[in-house]
Amino acid sequence: QEHLVESGGGSVQSGGSLRLSCAHSKWPLDYLSIAWFRQAPGKEREGVACISYTDMGGSTHYADSVKGRFSVSRDSAENTVYLQMIGLKPEDTADYSCATSGVPLDSPVCKLNPVNYDVWGQGIQVNVSS
Repeated sequence: QEHLVESGGGSVQSGGSLRLSCAHSKWPLDYLSIAWFRQAPGKEREGVACISYTDMGGSTHYADSVKGRFSVSRDSAENTVYLQMIGLKPEDTADYSCATSGVPLDSPVCKLNPVNYDVWGQGIQVNVSS
């Protein structure tokens, strides 16, 4: 079964930075909207950032909780989508996953609702200590 693969998680202190990567070995991610989600223990899954497919200029959308601190971008040559996280806070601690609908050119505007995504990565842990 095709799936996305995340990397780059780990443990940092409050105020630190991490960059997560989302890759696929076969699908050209430029044609897919990609979203990042996170889920902390005992909490619902939260959409944090997404980027539309490249033909639409790769427009982005962020949850209010991460605006100004998280940035989502693409590297077409690497077929990878990144989530750059700065100013990390303990409340950012969660399991982070990237996701896509798997349908090329599906929507000009990406969404942060998980119901719009059918293909998920296995998730990667981010721990932020105070």
